[in-house]
Amino acid sequence: MKELDPKAMAENERRELQDRYIRFDWAIKRLLRQKVNFGVLNGFLTVMLREEVSILEILESESNQESADDKFNRVDIKALNSKGEIIIVEIQNTREVHYLERILYGVAKAITEHISLGEGYQKVKKVYSISILYFDLGVGTDYFYHGQNHFTGVHTGDRLRINVRDRDAVITRLPAEIFPEYILIRVNEFDKVATTPLDEWIKYLKDGTIRPDTTTPGLREAREKLKYYSMSSQERHAYDEHLNVIMIQNDVLDTAKWEGRLEGLAEGKAEGKAEGLAEGKAEGLAEGKAEALRQAAVNMKRMGMAATDIAKCTKLSVEEIEKL
Repeated sequence: MKELDPKAMAENERRELQDRYIRFDWAIKRLLRQKVNFGVLNGFLTVMLREEVSILEILESESNQESADDKFNRVDIKALNSKGEIIIVEIQNTREVHYLERILYGVAKAITEHISLGEGYQKVKKVYSISILYFDLGVGTDYFYHGQNHFTGVHTGDRLRINVRDRDAVITRLPAEIFPEYILIRVNEFDKVATTPLDEWIKYLKDGTIRPDTTTPGLREAREKLKYYSMSSQERHAYDEHLNVIMIQNDVLDTAKWEGRLEGLAEGKAEGKAEGLAEGKAEGLAEGKAEALRQAAVNMKRMGMAATDIAKCTKLSVEEIEKL
């Protein structure tokens, strides 16, 4: 078979990659913080929140610790829209048991960070929290969940409205206009043909595909701004390493679950008691997960990743990683 010359090979590669798009989690950390790319983010938020959204600026996305036992509020992006409201977007690739508590903490932290001591409570900003989840969170049949505060009469069923003085006028507002709103996107649950703007966005979040003829807000811009082939070779290498880390993380968790089940079942059967079965499962899962994490760390070291980055992925300490 005749070998292609380097130019022909490069052209073939370009054609293969020209319609490959960067994952949203990478874009949101690297590209969408730039004002020139706000169109992608504006479109995404407009579709998710079902109203026109215009981002004014990207805010500091990692809170400072006020005390030694305070938690970091790590989010992927925190933005201020044209109405002065705060929008938090977070992407979670792996399971976290107390994820709902985490997003509640993040919203509370955002509220308190953006009101100064001595200011009236009317200065409190509304916060929207959008979570893009690539793991199973609870049990449900939908892929898009929306939570909002309402006060409903126990006996009458009516919704309470609050009178608020705005300058010289008294206006009526629903609590939902003040309290935070939460959106949970369960990406893995999406398995339908994309027929709406929301469906098109979630399909892109799941498998990175965008229709050539799309008119969905944000995705039109994404087709131009988020092309894999538009990155430099150095950026592509960093991006590919990011995908490798995600695959390793998922493999670690799957392996730990599998090994834990096998060891737990074996120990439980040997003891022949329900108590032994439960304890065996728990111990086996813990041991299997620990060993899988260590093996993943070894693989990452061979790939040349820094110990601090490996620690973030595996939750092992830097000291443990350096000894491997």
